[in-house]
Amino acid sequence: MKITVKLDEVMVKNKIRLNELSKKVGITEANLSILKNGKAKAIRFSTLESLCQVLNCQPGDILEFENDN
Repeated sequence: MKITVKLDEVMVKNKIRLNELSKKVGITEANLSILKNGKAKAIRFSTLESLCQVLNCQPGDILEFENDN
């Protein structure tokens, strides 16, 4: 089982760059990059909420569960 982060896809759809999203969400570009590249071990609900608000999306648009089967 694996959670895949599809933040880059949502960013492309919204035509927003990492530095602009970082400023609007209020987290560093480095931390946003770690999340975007799937290297994050966790995400705060407040961060996910801010991302969804800025990107006008649902949490399921950013995070996807993949079953190993």
